[in-house]
Amino acid sequence: MKKKNNKSILSQILQKVAPRIGATVVMEPEWNFVGQIIFKNGRKRYFRGSSLDINTLGASEIAKDKDFANFFMCKMGYPTISGKTFFSREFAETIGSERNIDAAYLYAMEIGFPVIVKPNSGSQGTCVALVYNKRREFYRAIRAVFKRDRIALVQQQVNGKDYRFVVLDNEVISAYERIPLNVVGDGFSTILILLQKKQDRFIALKRDTKIKLNDVRIAEKLKHKGLSLNSVPSKGERVYLLDNANLSTGGDAVDVTKIAHLEFKRIAVRLTHDMGLRLCGVDFMINGDVAKKPETYWILEINSAPGLDHYAQTGFVQKKIVEDLYLKVLKSMEK
Repeated sequence: MKKKNNKSILSQILQKVAPRIGATVVMEPEWNFVGQIIFKNGRKRYFRGSSLDINTLGASEIAKDKDFANFFMCKMGYPTISGKTFFSREFAETIGSERNIDAAYLYAMEIGFPVIVKPNSGSQGTCVALVYNKRREFYRAIRAVFKRDRIALVQQQVNGKDYRFVVLDNEVISAYERIPLNVVGDGFSTILILLQKKQDRFIALKRDTKIKLNDVRIAEKLKHKGLSLNSVPSKGERVYLLDNANLSTGGDAVDVTKIAHLEFKRIAVRLTHDMGLRLCGVDFMINGDVAKKPETYWILEINSAPGLDHYAQTGFVQKKIVEDLYLKVLKSMEK
């Protein structure tokens, strides 16, 4: 739950843009986490966190479950990433399944390392890890998942660039590349100091992203590169510190809305419709150029509540994009 009187970026943006169409936003005053939108035609809509009252419940619930969503996307012919769900020991025993943590490790060996381990639900890259070939590393990663979700997803790794396309009805209203947390060397600062400087820049931009310097995933990635937080990258050398590209974990965003190939936009819109959604974040992994006709790509996942808080905080231009985006969303919700 949000801290008392700690308004989300979404609620602030909605309160700013709603008057443009004659609507008002009423926030629950103690936690400032849920709100009511009252349109001038009398219609009332609601939101909680980044979840807006625009998608149907069934479609939203499917989208929240990565494995179920993958099943339907794959059945409809969309390229998804191969994977399988496994359960915490307690949940596996409860449902009478043998797909426990040990079975997960055997499956990882079967499909071949490295593999992606992540919660079957949730967002913002929490507990998503690229695991190489160590048993200890795998068990640590999947146990971290089971601390927040009783179902873990183990998937093959695919290579490419990570993009999010945000769809509203028949239009891609935003598309951007998501670049994993990284630092660029200056020739004399350690990676730790570069990360601290990056955190300072986030604070200056009023971006509420918190870089977790003790994140075991950072240590593991550096270790596989033969580096540590005390290493000094050469001037201009870019060092990636996480494998997931979520903005909430310190990633960067590069807008590609205007240059993205029309066919990628069509795929995102069609997929959104096929999954029964109106507002959707479609995450692509593209092995190639986003500005060119699609060749090799995968659908990583979909998100029925594509929170754009962190994207809005990356700069003035991005904030304006998000404000215009939510104005379109409000107009759509009023109908």
